[in-house]
Amino acid sequence: MIIQELKKVGDDERGYTIEYTPKRTGTHMIAFRVAGSVSGRHYHKGLSATKDPEILVLMQGRCIFNWFDVTKEDQTPSTLVLNGPIQLEIPKNTWHEVIAETDCTFLEFNSVAEHAADTFYIS
Repeated sequence: MIIQELKKVGDDERGYTIEYTPKRTGTHMIAFRVAGSVSGRHYHKGLSATKDPEILVLMQGRCIFNWFDVTKEDQTPSTLVLNGPIQLEIPKNTWHEVIAETDCTFLEFNSVAEHAADTFYIS
């Protein structure tokens, strides 16, 4: 798991500015989540290049991020509280869920089709 803080390059009474250089081009998803909602609860095998690793940017909001490695016997989730803006790289074979504590906005560097082609659930 790689977490990268996104540094402010400007800050005034209007808000703040961050410079960001994406690692990937192509179609991306922007997800708007309401406080209390849960997303994920799945993992990716890395079949889609955009899921090895999965890169998402929490642009705004606060969420709880739970995860574990599905290839390990111990599947006790680890937990982080994330405050945007932050970039998160999720390795393949990592089950994960995002619980929005506040309204959140995510930028995910893959298309809906790429996501669907490489999403698996634990029964």
